[in-house]
Amino acid sequence: MQLINRTKSAKADPKLKPANKNLKALLTTATCALLGSQAVQAENVKEDAWQFDTALMYYGETDRVTAAEAIFAAKKTFKNDEQLNLKLTIDALTGASANGAIAQPTIETYTRPSGKGQYDVAANETPLDDTFRDTRVQFTGQWTQPLAENYTLSAGGNLSKEYDYLSLSVNANLARDFNQKNTTVSAGFAFSQDTITPEGGIPDGLSTVVNQILNPDDACTNKCTNDDNKTIVDLLFGVTQVINKRMITQFNYSYSQADGYMTDPFKMVSLVNERGITQSNIYESRPDSRAKHAFYGQAKYHFDNSVVDASYRYMTDDWEIDSHTVDTRLRYFLADGSYLEPHFRYYTQTAAQFYQTYLMADQAIPEFVSADYRIGEMDAYTVGLKYGFKMNQGNDVALRLEYYKQTPKSSGQEAFGDLQGIDLFEELDAIILQVSYSF
Repeated sequence: MQLINRTKSAKADPKLKPANKNLKALLTTATCALLGSQAVQAENVKEDAWQFDTALMYYGETDRVTAAEAIFAAKKTFKNDEQLNLKLTIDALTGASANGAIAQPTIETYTRPSGKGQYDVAANETPLDDTFRDTRVQFTGQWTQPLAENYTLSAGGNLSKEYDYLSLSVNANLARDFNQKNTTVSAGFAFSQDTITPEGGIPDGLSTVVNQILNPDDACTNKCTNDDNKTIVDLLFGVTQVINKRMITQFNYSYSQADGYMTDPFKMVSLVNERGITQSNIYESRPDSRAKHAFYGQAKYHFDNSVVDASYRYMTDDWEIDSHTVDTRLRYFLADGSYLEPHFRYYTQTAAQFYQTYLMADQAIPEFVSADYRIGEMDAYTVGLKYGFKMNQGNDVALRLEYYKQTPKSSGQEAFGDLQGIDLFEELDAIILQVSYSF
């Protein structure tokens, strides 16, 4: 399980939210529909019986963001295989978040986004705002039912609320079984409307960052917009094929179109001179649209005492970000009915066309620019182990411990002048701990 969110909480780090909760909802819905009868038979779910899944997760980065998440999910199966899924997620994030400015050989002072205070950054350290904190409450509902013989429809909605971010979305998915339910095709759609109201207002892209404490009269020269919006449309097409009694495969293509306010109002870019010394900082600016294409394949194989689950995802967009994700799990069943599940995930991406670690002060400023490492070139991997067992009452318990490491890359911009010797592309380490209980 991963924290999934597109909102400001996601600005802490990309792993916390991969990307798109609409698309995740579609994938989840499609998977349930595509696995259809096999999943129901495997679980032997009783009609009118509620099933509950709960989880607590801790995510902690070294000297940066810490997150705690609680999840409560409920599922009820009715007659004729109708099914209701409900889920409540609560996230709490605290810690330090990079503001995008470049590290300097001297102490720097920055105004907080609210304009009500400031913070100092030590020499040679990445500028981090250590007052980052937010709480997110998300509620999701999904209804699935057969429409006719071999057809299954699923529809749902999502509400996510943070201090300064509101997201509302709906989704629907239609699946069709063929070949004695061994082949299933699926098509899904999702739409979301997001509203952002950041504390301190939304700055004009490329405008100069001013110290609002030293210059209170300038506080509203570039941060007078209180809120903005964006819409996202997701489309998903998939097929699942049962190969034999031991193996099942799934393939999906998804398209996502986002329009509206795409810039992060809390990120900035440094303008440096020929020695690498910051002359000023400007607010970042991103395009107001983004189109993404993703191709996903997954295979599961059941050996006598284990299950192998492997997937690959390729994503490309018109920001020129290309990413590859390989995710593998091996669930090995022990003699007492418990299991061990090693997990390995590798992720790599190229940088957005407008990503730059810094800009030269004597050169023209481009229309779009961002120093946000999350859209820069990077590699990342996750390794972990999960242990699960059944209690005497038959309820399931699982413990998961993982280590995450992210390695940003330079994308062609290197340290020079007084920046030499400063780590401009700091690696990031995190620990993930999760406890789940199903009954």
